[in-house]
Amino acid sequence: MTTIQFADEPDQEERIAKLRQELEKLGGSAMSLESMPADMEEEFLRQVLEYETAEPITLFRLLANCGVEIPAPDQLDDASLAAKLNEVVERMASLGAYVLHTNHLTDRQLYSYLYVDGLREEAVLFPENPSYAYMIDLTGSGSETDNQLYLRYYADEEHRKRWAHDWPDDPMPDHEDPPFDRDRYLPQSPIG
Repeated sequence: MTTIQFADEPDQEERIAKLRQELEKLGGSAMSLESMPADMEEEFLRQVLEYETAEPITLFRLLANCGVEIPAPDQLDDASLAAKLNEVVERMASLGAYVLHTNHLTDRQLYSYLYVDGLREEAVLFPENPSYAYMIDLTGSGSETDNQLYLRYYADEEHRKRWAHDWPDDPMPDHEDPPFDRDRYLPQSPIG
């Protein structure tokens, strides 16, 4: 049963029950969201089911399907690489995929990361749904290295203080301005 078939059900409680049943079949939780108004609960369950039943695809393949050529970094000189990086990032945004926290990387480092890793990870994308965004956070892996990069270049003073309080044994790097100023020019997710 697809979510489109649920729309044929006139009774909202029954639609919500069917959505929960489908999520249970997929191994998901069918918890009731009683504190949420029924319209919001139904939309939330619809989106969860849509996500859980979607086919993952790599951004590399999706971009190639859109006609974007993505040559290896060593095949591009610096000027060509900067232009290609801009094209790739813009096309990613048109598909609902965005990059964050890139100011500590050169254009070549960022493009290389996207070429080798970021564009090759399977993702669930909904280009037709502006309320969904796929984020590639260049400091978001949770690794010690990424945490240190985030704290050094991106965390505001309040976040740094909370971090120091919550993890007093973690070293706190001095704040530095990142060496590049790219992020403010990158496409931004419409959902913040």
